[in-house]
Amino acid sequence: MAAAALAGTTVPASGVQAHEGPAGTTDRVLRVYTNNIENLVRNNADGSCTRISGPDHLTSMLVDASGRTGTSGVRAPDLLIVQQVRGTGQATAYADQLAAKFGYPAGTYKAIVTWDDPEPWGGSHHCSQQSLGDLKKKQTNGIVYNTRTLSLAAGDISKYWSAGWLKFGTPYTGGAGCTLYKPPSNDDGAANAYKWKRTSAIAARFAINRTGTSVFAAAMHLPEQNGANACSGAGSTGIANSGIHVGVDATRLMNASTIRVIGIDANRTDIASSTLSGFGMTGYGARSTMDSRKIDYLFVKGAVQPSSIDHTVSGTKSNHLALYGFITY
Repeated sequence: MAAAALAGTTVPASGVQAHEGPAGTTDRVLRVYTNNIENLVRNNADGSCTRISGPDHLTSMLVDASGRTGTSGVRAPDLLIVQQVRGTGQATAYADQLAAKFGYPAGTYKAIVTWDDPEPWGGSHHCSQQSLGDLKKKQTNGIVYNTRTLSLAAGDISKYWSAGWLKFGTPYTGGAGCTLYKPPSNDDGAANAYKWKRTSAIAARFAINRTGTSVFAAAMHLPEQNGANACSGAGSTGIANSGIHVGVDATRLMNASTIRVIGIDANRTDIASSTLSGFGMTGYGARSTMDSRKIDYLFVKGAVQPSSIDHTVSGTKSNHLALYGFITY
C-alpha cells in the first residue's frame, strides 16, 4: 500500500488500532490466527448451546504483542484460518465484521471457502435447543485475508482435497484400512451423507502487497476418527502418522511460497511440532485447545515472534482455543 495511504490511517472509535503504524514507520509483521469457530455456536457442559456474535468472537481471539485481548495494542490480522463455517455467507459476514472492528469498509477482508453452501447433516449437534443445533449442520473450511496487506490471484487457490478415515468395522493395520473420507466411503445414511464436506481442505498462495513475499495458507479439519486411527487417505497414516496430508495442487502452491502457514483441527493429540519439518514448518503452541486435549495445530515456515501465552488464546469464545503466530518478513 502506498505511503500516502498509510499516513491517513486512523484509530477507530472502538480503541483498537489499525494494522499499520504511524506515518514513517514500517510494520513488517504478518499476523496469523487459526480457530475452529464452531459455526459461532458454543456447546456448553449442560447440553445447552450459546450463539456467539462475530465481533464478540473476534474480540476474544485477537491479541496484542503481549498476548492480551481487548487492548489498544491489538492490530488488524492479515490471515484468519477457520474451520467449521457454514459457507460463503457466514464467512463473508464474519470478514466484514472484522473490517468494521478496525474501522475499515466492508470488503476490506475477503473470505474464500472450500464449499460455498454445503448441505446440512446430522441432528441436534449436541444442542438442547434445536434451532442452535441447526446452525451447526453446514460445515466447511475457509481463509479470511486482509486485502490491505495481501493479494490473491485467481489461479492460486486449491480446494477440495479430502481427509482420510477408517470406515467403521474395517480392520486398521498400519493404515491399510484407511480410505478417503468422501462418498461412497464416508458415514452411511442420509443424515451424514455430506458430513465429509467439513473435512475438505482449502489452500491459497498470497503475495504481501508491500514486498511481494509469497505466503501459503491452508485450512484443514480432520474427522473425529483420526483421533484413534491416523488416516490420511487410501492405505496411508499420513505425514509422520498424524493423519495429515497436503493435496497435490496445494503442495505446488506451498512449494512456490516463502512463508507457509497451515491451521488444522486434527482431532488427534500428540502431533509433534516437527511433524511438517519436511516442508520447513514448525508447530507453535503446546497447550490444550479443547478441554484437556491438544487437537488444534498451527504450523509455520517463517520467523515467528515469541509468545508469552504459548501462541494459545485461552479466552477464545469457541469450544476450541485459537492459535496465533506473528511472523516477521
